[in-house]
Amino acid sequence: MVQVRDWEASFYVYLRLACGALVHLLSVALTVFIAFLARPGTSLFSWHPFLMSLAFSFLMTEAILLFSPDCSPIWKLSHKTKGRYHWILQVLAVSCAALGLTAIFYNKHLNMKSHFSTWHGLIGLVTVSYAVLQSVGGLPLMYPKLAKGWSLAKLKRYHAASGMMVYLLGCGSILLGLCSLWFTTSVQGLSWYLVALCPAFSALVIMNQVTNSYVAKKRFQP
Repeated sequence: MVQVRDWEASFYVYLRLACGALVHLLSVALTVFIAFLARPGTSLFSWHPFLMSLAFSFLMTEAILLFSPDCSPIWKLSHKTKGRYHWILQVLAVSCAALGLTAIFYNKHLNMKSHFSTWHGLIGLVTVSYAVLQSVGGLPLMYPKLAKGWSLAKLKRYHAASGMMVYLLGCGSILLGLCSLWFTTSVQGLSWYLVALCPAFSALVIMNQVTNSYVAKKRFQP
């Protein structure tokens, strides 16, 4: 019985390691693929899919994976140092997302098209706005003096749960973007499902990481 449990534990560890490594790979692959299709710089619109995929598929994914107990690229560094790198990547992600939102907004303005008239547009706007607030909300964790009267342990869990929601919204927005006419004109059939699997699988792995690390704990520690 002990050997069976040891085998199951080892299998679970290697499975998490493999899933984490795959998410690293998929985050890069999806971003590169979108860049290949969009060819940023060829038009104003081309910056929107590129910057949004860079923000949510790559930068935000890597920012969260920094805290992964299985596949963090800087696992040897202290939690405080990881937090600083995490915040830097998140600021870069939010900056790219804001620029991507600006690009599509101005492009629609030039072409006299309605703004935020689709689910992709509405959820994208909510996601970018939420991501900005989330990044600002992380400041008290980096500078505890700003968290007067608050338990840092509780703030970490609130921040992790809120961040998970931002990431899920980002993945949802990407999936809706893959349903757009621009994308489906170039990618169809099985290829479309393979691309859509990237944000879907990443969302599942990230959700599992966050819930296991923070959200699933039964009660808060003071």
